[in-house]
Amino acid sequence: MVTCGGLSPGLNNVLRSIFLELHYHYGVPEVLGIRYGYAGLDPANGHEPVTFTKDFVHGIHNKGGTVLGTSRGPVEPGVALDFLESRGINVLFCIGGDGTQRGAHRLHEEARRRGYPLAVVGVPKTIDNDIDYVWRTFGYSTAVEESAHIIDSAHAEAKSVLNGVGLVKLMGREAGFLACGATLASSEVNFTLIPEVPFQLEGANGFLEHLKRRLLLRRHAVVVLAEGAGQDWVGGSFETDKSGNLKLKDSGRELRRIIQEYFAAERIPVDVKYFDPSYIVRSRPANKDDALLCDQFARCAVHAAMAGRTDVLIGLWYNMFVHVSIPMATAQKRRVNPASEVWSAVLSSTGQPAQMGSDGTGNRTAAPARGHHG
Repeated sequence: MVTCGGLSPGLNNVLRSIFLELHYHYGVPEVLGIRYGYAGLDPANGHEPVTFTKDFVHGIHNKGGTVLGTSRGPVEPGVALDFLESRGINVLFCIGGDGTQRGAHRLHEEARRRGYPLAVVGVPKTIDNDIDYVWRTFGYSTAVEESAHIIDSAHAEAKSVLNGVGLVKLMGREAGFLACGATLASSEVNFTLIPEVPFQLEGANGFLEHLKRRLLLRRHAVVVLAEGAGQDWVGGSFETDKSGNLKLKDSGRELRRIIQEYFAAERIPVDVKYFDPSYIVRSRPANKDDALLCDQFARCAVHAAMAGRTDVLIGLWYNMFVHVSIPMATAQKRRVNPASEVWSAVLSSTGQPAQMGSDGTGNRTAAPARGHHG
């Protein structure tokens, strides 16, 4: 078993359930945990695997993070397969997001090229909830719950001062599922900004004008920003991490600065309270809803591997667990559809206009963002 990429609530739950299913149901004599992501598959890094036992997994499901450690970045497939062969490993469970799964596919390809019998099964992990053919990834429910608590705190802060703005930045590189889910769970948000719905800051129909109307009307506002939203108006060039992903610029801090400067120019006092709970949210232990989902993903992964399946990801579609080829699952990301019921619900909950600054047309754009609360 190997855990890769950023943390997500439920990683330890998945590890524990995979081990228990292998140990009790299939009688597998030895289960190893690879340390620090794919880096642990390269002996040159010196990360000796952990042997899982009943005592080792006792209580780990109540802890956040991953007992195996994690990292980003690939490993040379030939080196990794040499390691797996030397240890007699014939099944590898890869727990992670799309980058992790692409790495799993490369390992499968190398094993097939050599004729080595290796079952590679992916378990989808991301609080962004953006893996294709996976209706809900584990950790998302916990992240929504924790984020909603943060939003409630931002609302309390905003209401307690004149023209208070609670600005909350949540994770969501290319998809706004977490921002949408937390908005609906809290019901205290006036503006939700996600990557899938373009918006402009300036102009008569821009975000800043609608925010000004809200403050003049109600004297406070709560704004939720998915981290991938607004990258086009944050200056600077993009860098990449070890996995090849673009490092996003800090749109939250930039939006706070823009809001402050805009209202200073308008001679309207404003008090912006900025919240960035990203690492707090993703490092929490799984809630009970996610704990159940983790167990289901884990057991389905074990059954798939023991049936001889390989190069597959455990998907969740229309409430059914399915086997999805990893190349299909990683071909594109799942994103919020602006015409979907989810986004429609966000618009109804926040009262924000359907378009901000695009062309000044469309339903709901003329009315100020009122909200149905606070």
